[in-house]
Amino acid sequence: MTAPRHIAVIDVGKSNAKLALVAASDLRELAVVTRPNRVLPGPPWPHFDLQGHWQFFLRNLGLLHARHRIDAIAVTTHGAACVLLDRDGELAAPMLDYEHPGPDALAAQYEARRPPFSQTGSPRLPGGLNAGAQLHWMLQCCPGLRGRLAHVLSYPQYWGFRLTGALASDVCSLGCHTDLWNPWERRFSSLVADLGLTGKIAPGRGPAEVLGTLLPGVAAATGLPVTTPVACGIHDSNASLYPYVLGLPAPFAVVSTGTWVVAMAVGGSPAALDPARDVLVNVSAAGEPVPSARFMGGREYEIIAAGASAQPTAAERAAVLAKRLLLLPAVVPGSGPFAGRQMRWTAAPASTGERLVALGHYLALMTDTCLGLTGATGPVIVEGPFTRNADFLAMLAALRPAGVSIATSATGTSAGAALLCLASAAAPATCAVAPPPEAAALRALAARWRRATA
Repeated sequence: MTAPRHIAVIDVGKSNAKLALVAASDLRELAVVTRPNRVLPGPPWPHFDLQGHWQFFLRNLGLLHARHRIDAIAVTTHGAACVLLDRDGELAAPMLDYEHPGPDALAAQYEARRPPFSQTGSPRLPGGLNAGAQLHWMLQCCPGLRGRLAHVLSYPQYWGFRLTGALASDVCSLGCHTDLWNPWERRFSSLVADLGLTGKIAPGRGPAEVLGTLLPGVAAATGLPVTTPVACGIHDSNASLYPYVLGLPAPFAVVSTGTWVVAMAVGGSPAALDPARDVLVNVSAAGEPVPSARFMGGREYEIIAAGASAQPTAAERAAVLAKRLLLLPAVVPGSGPFAGRQMRWTAAPASTGERLVALGHYLALMTDTCLGLTGATGPVIVEGPFTRNADFLAMLAALRPAGVSIATSATGTSAGAALLCLASAAAPATCAVAPPPEAAALRALAARWRRATA
C-alpha cells in the first residue's frame, strides 16, 4: 500500500464533532471543520445526532478530497460511549448521552453485578460514565431492546462500520472505564457474559489495524476511491497519548485537555490506585495498562469563566498571589479527585481578570493532583485547549520539577489518530514551558490549596 500523504480524521468529542485533514509528513492540520455535538431530547432518552454527524462527515470528506486528496481515514471519539445495532446494521436504540442520570435509577442492582476495580481498572462512576451501566439500564428499561440487539460497538468503530461495513472494537475504548474489559489480561471482563452480551461485542483489535476499505455507497457519496483504507480507530485521550508512546522514552506523562482533562502516566512510580478519586486504568494503543486520573476541566472552565475573554493584567496576577486567592474544588462535583465536594472561593475575586487567573491556577492544581494520584514521574506534555492558558501553564510548570511542555498541534487527538494510518512517524513537536519568575510564590499558593483540600 502506498504511504498516505493526507489523512482525514473523524474526531468526535463531547462538545464538538470535527473532521480534520492531517498531513502525514509533519502531522500538521491542513483543514478542520466542526459542528456542535448537540444532545437531542428523548424519547426514549437524551441521545446524539448520529445521522446529522454522518451527513456532515460525508459532505466534508467530499470537499476535502476534492481540494487535497484523502489517502486514508482514521477515527477517534470520546469514551463512555457505545452504539447498539440490530441485525440489519441499523440503530437498535438511540445512542445514550452518558451524562443522562437514567442509569442511576438501577445503581444498586448494577453495583451488585459489576466486577471489582481489581479486575477492570474501572472506578464506579455516576450516570452512564461506565458503559456497562448504560447497557444494564437500557436493556432493562427499553422493552424489546434485548431481542433487537445484535451488536454493541465502541464509538470509534461505529463510524468505522458506517464507512466500511466491518464490525470491531478497539482495546482503548473497551478499556475506558467501561467495566467490560480486563486490561491486565487483555480480555473481556465477567460483566459481558453476565449482561448476556457474549458474542455481541466484537473482539478488541489494535487501533492501528486496518478495519477495511470504503463501502461503494460511501465512495460514491464522497468521491473517494473504494480502496481508501480506514484504521480501526481509538479513544480520544489515548489518541493524544499515542504519538508520545511511539516517540518518547518512559517515564513521562501526557495531559489531554478538553471537556475532560485526563492525566496519563507512562512508566511512572508504582501507586496505590484509588478508584474513589476518579483514578482508572486506561489502555494504550499497544494494549498496555496506563494509570490515569481525570476531571471535567473544560466544563469547569466554562462554568467559572462564564464566557469572559479578558486578558488578565500583571497587576491582577500579583493581586491573586498577594491575597492568596484560591478556588477550591469541585466546580463539577460529580467526578474528579474531589467528587462530592462543593466549590468555594477563599475570597471574592475583585475583577474578571483575577477570577480567570485563579481559575487557571485551580485547573493546574487539579491536574497536578491527578498526576500525583497516578504515580506520574518525568516530563509532562500538555495538549489541547489548555496549552493557551498562561496561568494554568505557569502554575503547572512551577509544580513539576521534570518540566512541562506543550504540544504545538492544535488538536492532539487528530495528530494521534492520524498516526494510526502511518507505518512510522516522529512524535509531534513540543515547546518547553519555562518556569515562571514567581514560581516560589506559586508553590506557596499551591501548598495552601493542598492544605485546604486535604
